[in-house]
Amino acid sequence: MGKIRKNYSASFKAKVALETVKKEKTISQLSSEYGVHSNQINQWRKRLLEELPDIFSKKRQKKEKDAEEFQAELYQQIGQLKVELDWLKKKSNLLN
Repeated sequence: MGKIRKNYSASFKAKVALETVKKEKTISQLSSEYGVHSNQINQWRKRLLEELPDIFSKKRQKKEKDAEEFQAELYQQIGQLKVELDWLKKKSNLLN
């Protein structure tokens, strides 16, 4: 029987990755302390270091704004389609 895969929260991953960046403890010490394989900790550290510069960039803010605008447009379209569907249902009931 296979092992059950563990899911860690984003805050836990960030905490462990930040501790690797601080270099107060070795990765093997962190691995035994938190019960996470050292390869996994290295992956979290690598991702942290890659994505850290994007936190303050204008591109990220623009992407988030574009995503919000797209979502608002989709909600508007859903509302319009719902109104049209309700209208068609009402009309079909009148014809019967």
